[in-house]
Amino acid sequence: MRDLGAGFGYLIKGQRWVGRHGRWFGFGLLPGLVTLVLYAGALVGLGHGADDLVDWATPFADDWSSPWLGLLRNTLTVLVFGLGLFLAVITFTAVTLLVGQPFYESLSEQVDRTEGGAVPESGLPLWRELWISARDSVRILVRVGLYSLLLFALGFVPVIGQTVVPVIGFCVTGYFLAEELTAVALQRRGMALKDRLALLRGRRMLTLGFGVPLGLAFLVPFVAVFLMPGAVAGATLLARDLVPADEDRDGDGDGDDDGDQDDAPAPYTLDKD
Repeated sequence: MRDLGAGFGYLIKGQRWVGRHGRWFGFGLLPGLVTLVLYAGALVGLGHGADDLVDWATPFADDWSSPWLGLLRNTLTVLVFGLGLFLAVITFTAVTLLVGQPFYESLSEQVDRTEGGAVPESGLPLWRELWISARDSVRILVRVGLYSLLLFALGFVPVIGQTVVPVIGFCVTGYFLAEELTAVALQRRGMALKDRLALLRGRRMLTLGFGVPLGLAFLVPFVAVFLMPGAVAGATLLARDLVPADEDRDGDGDGDDDGDQDDAPAPYTLDKD
């Protein structure tokens, strides 16, 4: 329980940080606003078309009598929209971070700078940072997609589907939200995706304490946009405590294990002062 509270504390600290640095708050809003417009349009379209999609997918029920026809299709419509909303919450962070990579890299570096100590830099060109971020996001989304399908199927189980499954869904959402957000700071520290996931699994309750409240807040329209700058700041503060300041990392950060360093900068060592 202590780690849950500590994780939530990092979320609050991040919001306080951007509150004290208003210029960076405004700077970090821009990518979220662009992504919000795109997602709002997609969710509105899903809301209008979910019932038609369910009707098309369940022709076998056309001859069912009332109330079974309405019960089946209304339940499936809710589940389809819920699945879309679940995926939107997860992918919103990934897409926003990809769109705003230069913005959030600068914000994260500024957090490191104001908090003191080393300010790690990947040393990679922007195009490669974008490639690594996009590739890692796809890998995360594949994992999320598998969880989503499983939870969607379990949603049909009486009682459990209406109680336990939503709780698990929010935990999955929170965990992967935390991974996406801490990736900004941890990738600069030379950590590949598999290492980041192992690090967060080792502090699962801390990760959920940070990510689950954020995932719940992201369900409120427009809140995600305004929380994103503080969420990146909070994730950077979390990463600073998860990774010792004197720990050496491979500056490649691309997760390749083949030892090929021809197109990557030489590994760097964080300052130990």
